[in-house]
Amino acid sequence: MVSMASSTETSKWLTLSVTLTLATVSASAAVSVYFWSKRKASDSDDKLIKELQKSLKESLEKCAAERQGRIRAQQDLRKAMLQAKTDNSETIYPMAPIAIIRSCFSTRNGTPRQPLIVPLARAELTFDTSRVPPSSLEGLEEYSHCWIIYVFHLNTDLDKLWKHPSRSKLKAKVRVPRLKGEKRGLFATRSPHRPCPIGLTVAKVESVQGNSILLSGVDLVDGTPVLDVKPYLPYCDSITGALVPNWVKMDDMLAVGSVDFSDDFFPTLTRCWPTMVKKSLYKSPEEFQSLIKQVLSWDIRSVSQRTQDDEEPSRNKCHDTIYHLNLEGLDVAYRIKLNGNVIVEDVTVVLITGA
Repeated sequence: MVSMASSTETSKWLTLSVTLTLATVSASAAVSVYFWSKRKASDSDDKLIKELQKSLKESLEKCAAERQGRIRAQQDLRKAMLQAKTDNSETIYPMAPIAIIRSCFSTRNGTPRQPLIVPLARAELTFDTSRVPPSSLEGLEEYSHCWIIYVFHLNTDLDKLWKHPSRSKLKAKVRVPRLKGEKRGLFATRSPHRPCPIGLTVAKVESVQGNSILLSGVDLVDGTPVLDVKPYLPYCDSITGALVPNWVKMDDMLAVGSVDFSDDFFPTLTRCWPTMVKKSLYKSPEEFQSLIKQVLSWDIRSVSQRTQDDEEPSRNKCHDTIYHLNLEGLDVAYRIKLNGNVIVEDVTVVLITGA
């Protein structure tokens, strides 16, 4: 009996030992399988990441190669176009106006010689939407001023530009209004008569509406073609300590004594106003009269006109010389007295805007 009990007890312990051993083996196997699976998944993720990184690198290299190829193609095209020209021909760059100016100055006469000296001088710069989408103007309203690059389209000597330089006879020196007709080298002045009749001016940005910019302080004549517009940046466009010749500093050389209006002027302007109000850049006859006063505060006569009056003082004493200023289709007649004072005599409609 004792022997049988001992044998049974031993059998139970053997069974328990085997069970524990099998459980331990199973657990070890499960853990091994888990870590193996995890390592396999990790290896798979690493492989995928490396493949994606490789694909991204190849795409970036392809884009860079395409960009370099495009740049080289553009350079080769420009070089081929230039080489196609003969030695005697001129190189022509394709440019066309992108906008047109609608200005208060109907003619060259009276248009200020420099920008911002007539603060009320207004213009509307309207872009050609087939060339420039209105979205190109987004952000410009955040600037107070802008540069305008334009063409001197009313120059009377534009025909010279189509001639060979040896026959164009472009003047190397021009008469300077501030020097009473004395001459200076062309590039020491801002004369509109230049080998390339391109002008640069600055104006105040009043507002941006759709495909148009409302400007003030302009020195642009109506119909001026615009080539480009750039924002004015004070930190680099304003040069502290810039030097200019003494004759440029003489601001009062072209200033007149005073500007007065005849008793009949304003009533006449009021009668003319209904024909102008729809298209005018000004809100009232009073504001328009202020514009006239600002414009005529500077002697807008040509050098030849001033020289002629200086040479014939007796004629000027009689005050019989009547000058004309055309603003928005209104002809303004005025006289200049011997003491330099201006008397604005009359105003008539010469062009009904918008008719």
